[in-house]
Amino acid sequence: MSKSTVYAGGHMFIGELAKRSGVSTRSLRYYEQQGLLRPRRRASGYREYDDADVATVRRVRVLLAAGLNTDLIREVLPCMADEGAILAPTCDEMAQDLRDERERMSRSIEQLQAAHAMLSSIIHAGEALTAGAGTGTGARARVGAGGKA
Repeated sequence: MSKSTVYAGGHMFIGELAKRSGVSTRSLRYYEQQGLLRPRRRASGYREYDDADVATVRRVRVLLAAGLNTDLIREVLPCMADEGAILAPTCDEMAQDLRDERERMSRSIEQLQAAHAMLSSIIHAGEALTAGAGTGTGARARVGAGGKA
């Protein structure tokens, strides 16, 4: 029997879950390690999944795409309901955790934008200096000509 066989009642091995969810078996094992998936184990040691695990993997992928880390996903996953292509929190405290995470992301974005602006200024200043060196008016041109910068 191959590892992608589906049994009666929707039970499947990891290869079939990977195929049905579009996620690698390596990622599925990682999700299990992080406590996001809890497959049953057969006596042989093989992981056994069911149709509900396909939906769980989809939810995990949506939350990862939203920028959440696996620790937060583990906390909020039990309180997530499918609302079409998106998820919705069903517990008030989880909704607050998501708002807090969004605020943390906003602060990170602001910090990255400030760093981006600073780097752009540095690059621009370097370009101006390099352009000035080509005409003999920049600091490099003066030092290269025996002068002091």
